[in-house]
Amino acid sequence: MKYLSYFTILLMTLLSCKEAKNAETKPVETKLESASADQEKIHPGKKIIETECYLCHNPKASEVSMIAPPMVAIKKHYIDSTTTKEQFIKAMVDWINDPQEEKSKMPGALNRFGIMPYQPYPEATIGLIAEYMYDYEIAQPEWFDDHFQREHAGRMGKGKGMGMGKGMGPGSKHRVQTDYGDIGLGYALATKAALGKNLMKAIQEKGTDGAVAFCNLRAIELTDSISVMNNAQIKRVSDKPRNPLNKANKEELGYIATFMEQVAAGIEIDPVVVPDNEEVTVYYPITTNAMCLQCHGKPNEQVKPTTLATLRKLYPEDKAVGYNVNEVRGIWTVVFDKNK
Repeated sequence: MKYLSYFTILLMTLLSCKEAKNAETKPVETKLESASADQEKIHPGKKIIETECYLCHNPKASEVSMIAPPMVAIKKHYIDSTTTKEQFIKAMVDWINDPQEEKSKMPGALNRFGIMPYQPYPEATIGLIAEYMYDYEIAQPEWFDDHFQREHAGRMGKGKGMGMGKGMGPGSKHRVQTDYGDIGLGYALATKAALGKNLMKAIQEKGTDGAVAFCNLRAIELTDSISVMNNAQIKRVSDKPRNPLNKANKEELGYIATFMEQVAAGIEIDPVVVPDNEEVTVYYPITTNAMCLQCHGKPNEQVKPTTLATLRKLYPEDKAVGYNVNEVRGIWTVVFDKNK
């Protein structure tokens, strides 16, 4: 009986030690995982990608509305199991500083989208973009896995973790698209893609002044044509409009103010959905990046004097200047039938 008591005490002591050990190690693991997630959130490259790169490489866009390959596709083509971070950063700096056909590692994208226009980013900025792409999982569209398998059958799985696995974009054939926010955002991004593609072409061929002339003649017309094609009402409105036809009403001004607060606070933005009896209205912000500032930045700083003169000539009531990067300069307002 005496030995049994000793054994019972010893067993209880061992169990207590094991439980104490588990209690000590669990929080440490949680802290490490939490720290990794926090590092990703605060990495400056993430914010640069979201504000600068997603104008053309947006992972929420449908496959047909893309005007450039998604960032995850770039990562897959430029990184394999032997690629170092330094090699990848150098490749990105070389490409963005001097985009040439012979340098491209993406023949399919080159054939579909053409050469990426030169963007005057500092090497340090490109380095932060590349570093984030190399170290972290990159958001990918819902359609991307199917697309990549079609284009690269038998060659999947190269390199480091390439995507998030979970898709982000509207329009996937794998699910019924009943989310009104996704539908409205899809229409807005398709319109944005069409405008962006034509705008970048105008910049390449005629410079910033030519892009201003394009917007003056074609922007509303192109938006209206996409509205008709989708049987929806799609418009861009602002509290500081360039064209008086794009002036926001009282309700829209309220949503602009809300989005401004969210963007300033760094909150992830979701579309605002307002259902009515037969229709749905979706609101989503239009934010600025470095390219936008050529026409919407500070006069005589980002907006050159010649561009400013063109703006004053074509838009005598222009208020859409003075912005900085990642600021809300308006919203998309998309109205469509509930039963679409």
